[in-house]
Amino acid sequence: MGYADDLFDLSGRVVLVTGGSRGLGREIAYAAARCGASVVIASRSLETCEATATEISEATGRETMAYAVHVGRWDQLDGLVDAVYSRFGRLDVLVNNAGMSPLYDSLTSVSEKLFDAVFNLNVKGPFRLAALVGERMVADGGGVIVNVSSSGSLRPDPTMLPYAAAKAGLNTLTEGLAKAFGPTVRVNTLMAGPFLTDISKAWDFSGVAEPFGHLALARAGSPSEIVGAALFLMSDASSFTTGSILRADGGQP
Repeated sequence: MGYADDLFDLSGRVVLVTGGSRGLGREIAYAAARCGASVVIASRSLETCEATATEISEATGRETMAYAVHVGRWDQLDGLVDAVYSRFGRLDVLVNNAGMSPLYDSLTSVSEKLFDAVFNLNVKGPFRLAALVGERMVADGGGVIVNVSSSGSLRPDPTMLPYAAAKAGLNTLTEGLAKAFGPTVRVNTLMAGPFLTDISKAWDFSGVAEPFGHLALARAGSPSEIVGAALFLMSDASSFTTGSILRADGGQP
């Protein structure tokens, strides 16, 4: 192995990625497998989880597992964690990637049900999963938790306020969890900017000449461009990094 290969090596480790069947989660799961990890793909659709898990296994030769779960539902998360430990006997990396940012016409049109759903998936679920997994990681001698946040948590837009507020809460959780589970378990935030995933197809830039002109790179990211930052946080390359926010946002001002 070369120097970089060794630095980012995940051989023998088990990585769980929520929202791992598509978008950034899929890229992160693929990257973990390519660096030697066994990967658990979790999202609401078992069919899409199984399809992604099969693709990753065939492409990398790594062991994969598919699991259907709604991360926003507290009572489903114990089952997910138990299933991972039953299958692999361990979990080394948790990537809290599942999230949602629904569109709405106006702030007054945001219903309590929608608001609660956004917070349940983006904050409550990651908190519960981190609590369940973090304690086991401490008992096992170490591990890594990566919370995938959004640049909107720092620069909130009126069109996504519930989501931005939820991700700001996730940023706060990261720092507290790092203190709770340290020194053996590291917890960090991977703060993503605009990426051209399937979700971006719903963005409306009508009348905007340069929708990403405010970014230093003046463009949105390709999903594969999240990989370097994710591997850094998942691997021993970030062994002295915890409670931090790593921005992969194209240069958000």
